[in-house]
Amino acid sequence: MSATAAASTASLSDKQHQILGYLREKAPMKTYFKSRLIAEELGMSAKEVGTNMTAIADGDLDVDVERWGYSSSTTWKVTV
Repeated sequence: MSATAAASTASLSDKQHQILGYLREKAPMKTYFKSRLIAEELGMSAKEVGTNMTAIADGDLDVDVERWGYSSSTTWKVTV
């Protein structure tokens, strides 16, 4: 992790850290994630995940997050 990415993760909330950890663990095995399914795994609402994913997507982190689709829950494209 670069110094910039480390500084960026310091500004994340606990929920954002939890989501980021989930994405880092799962992204090497898959690319697309639905907010609803992340929420089920992490004990959050889909709305909480969507709100927090925006901060992760906007951050200078070691994962790239892009809003991809909206059918039956927002889908996110995640690459590491």
